[in-house]
Amino acid sequence: MANYTLEEKDSFTVLGFGVELKSNYTDYAGITKEKADFWSAVKQDGTLDALKAVAKNDYIFTVNEAVNNKMMHYAGVMTEQTLPDATRVIQFPKGEYIVVKGEAGSSEELSNMLTGTAFGQVLPEATDVAYVGGPNASVEMGQRNGLVYGEMWIPVVRK
Repeated sequence: MANYTLEEKDSFTVLGFGVELKSNYTDYAGITKEKADFWSAVKQDGTLDALKAVAKNDYIFTVNEAVNNKMMHYAGVMTEQTLPDATRVIQFPKGEYIVVKGEAGSSEELSNMLTGTAFGQVLPEATDVAYVGGPNASVEMGQRNGLVYGEMWIPVVRK
């Protein structure tokens, strides 16, 4: 089983700019391309810099959430502030979270690796908790030794 921890977290808010993912949820290549195109755009058009300017900390959130039967993908930061044109204020609940730690060569690699490990290994093998929906996030926390490091946070309930 992949390494993970269960951590209690207070509720928190992430302000995000997002996009609806149009690929079928089983089309990994299509989803990966849509996410890469989205991140390229928010880095180039200044959206990510605007988010960083109102952030409480240096964490960059990659949030996935089902909203009104749509698969949404957001770039976000932890903040109590808002910005014009922000897509969504995302509320994360107080409670237990599966936390998967990792590091990779880039932000995109980190997010993909953490998501794959969390949903492909940890959740299917976790016997005492279950993910029942709601937002989940890959959290880029910084860089060290030439690598980007961070965590995947998935809210869970006891079975």
